[in-house]
Amino acid sequence: MKTLLLGSTGYLGEQFKKLYPNALVPRIDIGDRAAVISLLDTEKPDTVINCAGKTGRPNVDWCETHKEETLRANVTGALILLEECLARKIYLVHMSSGCIYAGDNEGRGFTEDDLPNFSSSFYSRTKAWSDQIMKDFPVLNLRLRMPFDGSRSERNLIMKLAKYSKVLDVENSITYLPDFLDTAKKLIEKRKTGTYNIVNEGVISPYRIMELYKEIVDPAHSSEKLTLENLGSVVKAGRSNCILSTDKLKGEGIEIRPVEEAVREALGQLKN
Repeated sequence: MKTLLLGSTGYLGEQFKKLYPNALVPRIDIGDRAAVISLLDTEKPDTVINCAGKTGRPNVDWCETHKEETLRANVTGALILLEECLARKIYLVHMSSGCIYAGDNEGRGFTEDDLPNFSSSFYSRTKAWSDQIMKDFPVLNLRLRMPFDGSRSERNLIMKLAKYSKVLDVENSITYLPDFLDTAKKLIEKRKTGTYNIVNEGVISPYRIMELYKEIVDPAHSSEKLTLENLGSVVKAGRSNCILSTDKLKGEGIEIRPVEEAVREALGQLKN
């Protein structure tokens, strides 16, 4: 299988590069149709894994003031890849996001078939647009949320939270990258198509993560609870807080470990 990995220098792309060490890792602007066509026709891959996109640095507030770049990467580029891969019958794996929902869907969690209901950030709107279009075509569309691992990457959710003096105390679905990669590989090997929510079992709040951080990594660390009511005073864009259903994955025979177990493992690696 000849694989092209796009966005290989990003937080997620670097992990996929380890998962697929023989993948080609070209540096192109996926919003440039001519460049995409040239790449696909020259390399003739069997699979394209798209990790390219804009999430904003240090966070999604960046996307509010860089809308053209965000749109080009998250929508225009994604749709160019979709169209050109379909035309060549190339298997496309696209990284989507669960940050297109708000709430817990009356306790059920949001499924892959639920329509997005969160539009309070430009980032989330762009991810929702591309996500919903991908659903209509035979591609593998993978949704993750607030990814974390045991590294000191500035993109790691845990490292982001550790920098904040105030941390939100609202339960969420989140994704442990080692579990995400293991699940993604299984789906890719089976050449699955469709949308999949890939989050760890159960829910956890950012504040709880910082409680565990204090317990396991840094006893001197302190953070103040932030409520949803006060969130608007410290961010430019609204934040998605949601719970996703993993019933579809379970239907494939794939179980992902409980979220607190995963967080403890990641924190143990940070301690060492």
